[in-house]
Amino acid sequence: MKRVFLMSIFALIATFSARAEDLPAKLNFDRYKGMLDHSPFAVASAIVAPAATPNFAKDLYVANAAKSPDGDMVTIASGVDKEFKKYLTTKTPVDGYAIASIEWSDKIGETKVTISKDGQFATLTFNQSILTQPMPNKPLPMAPGVVPPQPPTAQRPGQNPGVPAPTPHTRGMIQRNPQAVPMPTPSSGVEQ
Repeated sequence: MKRVFLMSIFALIATFSARAEDLPAKLNFDRYKGMLDHSPFAVASAIVAPAATPNFAKDLYVANAAKSPDGDMVTIASGVDKEFKKYLTTKTPVDGYAIASIEWSDKIGETKVTISKDGQFATLTFNQSILTQPMPNKPLPMAPGVVPPQPPTAQRPGQNPGVPAPTPHTRGMIQRNPQAVPMPTPSSGVEQ
């Protein structure tokens, strides 16, 4: 038994004592180049998109649209530049902007207008955020020299304009049930 044990130890020592020259040489990676060049699993190269031209109608919306016997009319405005407004008709272009088509809708704010400029087309709709805002209470413009009417001042009856009103009498807090008496509860037993 001792011999078997010693022989196995010598075999292990002989295995680990192999010299570096006996080991195979490191393989060169160039031998895989053919497989990499013609691999069916290669990642396709990304297609480079052409430089995007700026969208002329990026911030534009339809501010107003109307039908007329002379031709349809549309007002376009910009959400960024508050001074930008173009009044377009179906007959003639204005500053390069022209109406290509109008899709009329009976519902408020759902009419779509396709406009063109320099060969580019864009479909515009009404600005929904403006449509949902409440109407401001702006006074109507008056002619020069006209004084707008003043609303009447509300005066309570019986009050003199120069005399200050007395402070109203307020009542203190009243406690509810300061000494609450517990209510008897009906017995859960059967009545006789």
